[in-house]
Formats: sequence, C-alpha cells, structure tokens
Amino acid sequence: MNRIFTLLFSFFIVFATLAQNPKREFRGAWIATVSNIDYPSSKTLSSAQQQAEFIKLLDLHKQAGINAVMVQIRTNADAFYPSKFAPWSEFLTGKQGKAPEPFYDPVAFMINECKKRGIEFHAWFNPYRAVANITTSVLDPKHIANIRPDWLLAYGNLRVLDPGNPEVIKHVTQVVLEVSNTYDIDGVHFDDYFYPYPVAGQTLNDSATYAKNSRGILNKADWRRDNVNTLIKTISDSLKLKKPWVKFGISPFGIWQNKTSSQPLGSATNGLQGYSDIYCDARIWLQNAWIDYIAPQIYWNTGFAVADYSILLPWWANNTFGRHLYIGHAAYRINAADSQAWQVPNQMPTQIKLARNTVNVQGGIFYNTTSINKNPLGFRDSLTTKIYRTPALLPTMQWKDPVSPAAPQNLKVSLTNSGLQLQWSKSPSGTSEFDKIKGYVIYRFANNEMIDISKSAAIRTIIPKDTSAFFDTEISPLATSYTYLLTAIDRLNNESPASSPASVLVVTSLIAEKTNRNELSQNYPNPFSETTQIDFRLAKAGKATLRITDLMGRKISTLIEEYKNEGSHSITLLNSSLGSGVYIYSLETSEGVLSKRMVLLR
Repeated sequence: MNRIFTLLFSFFIVFATLAQNPKREFRGAWIATVSNIDYPSSKTLSSAQQQAEFIKLLDLHKQAGINAVMVQIRTNADAFYPSKFAPWSEFLTGKQGKAPEPFYDPVAFMINECKKRGIEFHAWFNPYRAVANITTSVLDPKHIANIRPDWLLAYGNLRVLDPGNPEVIKHVTQVVLEVSNTYDIDGVHFDDYFYPYPVAGQTLNDSATYAKNSRGILNKADWRRDNVNTLIKTISDSLKLKKPWVKFGISPFGIWQNKTSSQPLGSATNGLQGYSDIYCDARIWLQNAWIDYIAPQIYWNTGFAVADYSILLPWWANNTFGRHLYIGHAAYRINAADSQAWQVPNQMPTQIKLARNTVNVQGGIFYNTTSINKNPLGFRDSLTTKIYRTPALLPTMQWKDPVSPAAPQNLKVSLTNSGLQLQWSKSPSGTSEFDKIKGYVIYRFANNEMIDISKSAAIRTIIPKDTSAFFDTEISPLATSYTYLLTAIDRLNNESPASSPASVLVVTSLIAEKTNRNELSQNYPNPFSETTQIDFRLAKAGKATLRITDLMGRKISTLIEEYKNEGSHSITLLNSSLGSGVYIYSLETSEGVLSKRMVLLR
C-alpha cells in the first residue's frame, strides 16, 4: 500500500501543475480500424452492433474531454464507405468487397454522431499501403492490386502503391477528394506510412519508375522525397480549391533528422530518421504551408537516450513555420512491461505538462483509443477529472479564416422549478461555409466571481449546434446567484464577442426540493495538506453518515453519523493522523451512497 501511495503522490504532484487547463486545445484520439485495433472490435458485428460500438467509443471520448477523432477509413487501399476507387474493407464486414448488412454508410453515420457531440471528424487515410501481406490477403476483384498490378511495388510480403508513378499520385488524390467532396468532414489526415519502413534484407525496387519519371533529379533519395512532396502538395492544392475549410494534417515519424555535422538543423537524437529512412521531409511540408497541422509521433519517454521526448518536443515546436503542432502521444506505452519509465503514473501527465508549457504547441493526439479506454495506471480517469476536466475550444486557423462571427443577442436567464432556462437570439449565419455558426459557448460565474471569459474554468458548456436555448440543471448548493455570458463559434472555431451578461438569483432550496436527489461535492482544496472542506446537500431530512475509507474499502474514520435536515451542509476535515495518499469519502443515506476521491499530500 505504501508503494501505491508513493506512486499516486507523484501522480498528483504533476496534476497540481495542470490546474488551469487551456481554453483552446486540440484534444485528439486515433481510432484505428486496421486489424480491428480499435473499431470495430470484430469483423463479424452487425450494422447495429457497429453503430452501437462507435457511439460508445464517442461517449467515452466525450466524457474524457476528447474533442477530435482521427478515424481510419482507408487501411490497405480499401474503404469504410461506398467508393468507386476501392472495395469495402475486410475489417468492417469480414470480407473485402462486402458491404455492411443491413446496408448503411459508416462514414456518414460516424460524422453525424461526432457532430452531435461537438467532436471534430478527421478522415484518416493510409495513402500508399495496398496489401499488408500478399501471401495471406484475400483480395476483392476490384482491389487496385488486381486492377493495376503495374502500380505496385513489392517489399517482402508488403505491397505498396508506387509513389514515383504520376498515375498513383492522381489516384490517391481522387481517393481523398471522393471523401472530402462527399462528406462533411473536418479534416483529412495521413499517418506515417509513406515509403516502407526499412526491414533488414529487403529492398524496394523502383528503378524502372525512377528511370521513366526521374524529372531530372540525380539522387534517388531526393527523388523519393520529391515524390512524397508532390503528393502532399497535390492533395493540399486540391483541398484548398474544392473545400478550403477542410484541414489537412499529417502524423509523421517523431524524428525528422538527427543532428549531425551534415544536418545541423536536426534534433539531438540518434534514432531512425523520417527524412532518409522513409523519405518524408516533414519540415518542408510546413515551410511551404502545404499542411495545416503536424502531429509527430513522439512515442518515447522523457530521458530516453536515443530519442528523448523533452528534446524532440521543443525541436518540433521550433519548426512549425506558423502551422499547428499537435503532439502524438503514446497512450499505448503507459504501463508497458518493457519500460520502467512508462510504469509510473506521471510519465504521460509530465509530457502533457511540458507540451502545454511549450510555445507553438496547440494540443495533442493519443494513440490509441483502446489504450485510453483500458485506463492504464488510471490515465483515463486523470483525463476526465484533471487534465481535460474543463471543456476546450479547438484552436483557430487564422490562415484559413480570420473572421469572427457576430455576437448572439438578447441573452435572458430565468429560474424554473428544476433549473435555469437560458434563451437568446441566434447570431446571423452567412451563406459561406466559413460563416456558418457551429455552436455556442456558455460561460457561467457564481455569486460575486470576477467575469473573465479567457479562463477555461468559466466555460459551463460548449453547445455543438446552432440553437437558441439551453437548460442548466447543474446548480451548486453554494450558489446564490449566477451570471451568464454567451459567444458563438463558427466552422473553424473563431469565437464571437460575448453577449451582454444575464444574471439570476438562485433559490437553491426550491431546486433541491424539485430535483429530489442528494448531492456530494468534490472536496476543496484537493489535493490538500492539512484541512479541506466537504459540501453535501440532502433532498430530504434523515440520518446521514459521512465516512472516509482507503482504496481497499477499509474504514478510516466516520466524520458524521447523525440526523440532518434537508438542504446544504458543510464539514471541514481537520487532518491530524492520515498519511499521504488517495482516500474515498462517502455519503450514506436511505437514498443510497455517493462517493468521491480526495488526495492528501503531506
């Protein structure tokens, strides 16, 4: 038990530094479909089961504070949507080319569910990989390997589309535009698989392509990089022409180049290099503004000699060239058996803290969804209750849309028997996609609290639709009045000026009577060292017991055990004998038991 407390002690020390969450932050998660890593969990699920499973994933992400998902809709030249360029994915229905039964469009469904929750949907493509294993894959007759085998390059059992073939560049561009033109996506996302990662004993024979399409480039390595660059620029130009509000982002390998005498601009690392090993010049994509964001996969711990997170983080931050930087975080490494550094709870929180304190970092993306939801070392709990405990607006992209919408007008708030009713006049929504209102941000201030909408803690909620009303039922028993302000946000997350404030007196006893439920508030301060306050409210009079137990459920002490009137109550815990650690405090009444965690740091 002492070891548990020691680990949790360091865990919450880190979280104390994350007390003020950013108001704007990209909080993403990858949802991998290849080999059914994240979704769907099985190739044999019915359409209804697939839909229910995706909804559950989104709800868990929403609860944890995630505001964007990268959903893999193309894994091996296949599709999770009806496509004229690729067969249905085997990872969706168990057989490549087989549509869902009963039929539905998974991408349309997923986008709609994301919009309901205010979560951005980025369509994740693997641009080149065609066949993961040519000896075991069962390919549909319409698969590109059967239609255009001359477009493929062999690398062991792997088959990839030839990046040096101009027809391949055109084809991949058509694949992306088919999706962006058909669906209301927020972004196009590429992963780190371009030219194959090096494997001992295997070579990629693209000499014939090079001889035919060298474009006068004398060095084959430079030519390969230029092939990838040509694809990235073509995709970028096409998106800007067709749907300029759609974001384009890439998640490259975490090292661009190691810093050597021949490459002084590289990082002080000694690992595999994206530039020379898989021919990805991520830095030039940023320099030329071909992409809107980059999410390097910095999947190593702080202090790792070959590739130290704390070295790579500032390197990437100093090479953004005005574009967004979202850190690719290795959630799958938390509690990894092969690394002591990942077996302590504060490794990932420390990385997030470092990112938040680094200029030019606008957020992060976690790989992968399944790893987050397994809650390794309590990390998902920490996202929900600490790191992402307040909502965050997504970062703006001023190079796409610098114009803010007009402020909503006529905000009014009134007290009802079961909560507070907010109503307002909508902000005008223009005809341009850039000018459409995506939703509203409601700010709430209790009692005489200073009004400051720059603080994330002031956000009561972010409403992901263009509406004119909101019902607030989460009323604190300690509040005597509330003041609300309202802003509008557009497609690219520009925020309007605030509405005029609207205030209301709160009759907590009336609300308590009508809601007819007990409430137990989080103790404050938490973590604490000597004293902390616990507030609770009883819906009706009766015997109430307030106990403290350890994490194993063993009783530590009883704070109260007596008859209490209905209404709000407070008790101050004066610590004298408890040691550092995490404890549970519980309110027991005839209505049931309510429990919360508290942390003591001595």
